[in-house]
Amino acid sequence: MSSISDLTKDYGMSEGDICARRGCSGVIEMHPVEGCSCHIHPPCIACTASRNHCPVCGYEEAEEAVFNDHVVSVDKKTGNYLTWAYRPLDATKIDWLNKSHSNASMIKEGVYPDGTTMKDVEDVVRGTFGGRFEHFGRGEFKYIAYTD
Repeated sequence: MSSISDLTKDYGMSEGDICARRGCSGVIEMHPVEGCSCHIHPPCIACTASRNHCPVCGYEEAEEAVFNDHVVSVDKKTGNYLTWAYRPLDATKIDWLNKSHSNASMIKEGVYPDGTTMKDVEDVVRGTFGGRFEHFGRGEFKYIAYTD
């Protein structure tokens, strides 16, 4: 069984990370801020906009979208999807990805902060007809939610 951390580490997301999209070995950088108006009303849109990019393969964070728990890069010229990866999970809260399982259940696989109990997690991921944990520990969980 692959852990949730294995599912979210495929591509570089922050400045200094290795890009790894389509085998790229470039390092993620940030475009400089252009048109800053923080002196009028901070923080301004120029400073908070997505600016990460890879100078080697041409990846642009601003061209990504999130669809069904996946971060997708789209080629603006063709409209084709270039890459997709599970969105990064936030371990400071109970956060999960939804995955298909059967016609009457779904998998909810995610992370939780230290001190969180099984009951705390189950209270937010429980299916309409209950469910069960397949794994719970070390800040990660896999829950089968019964939906029908």
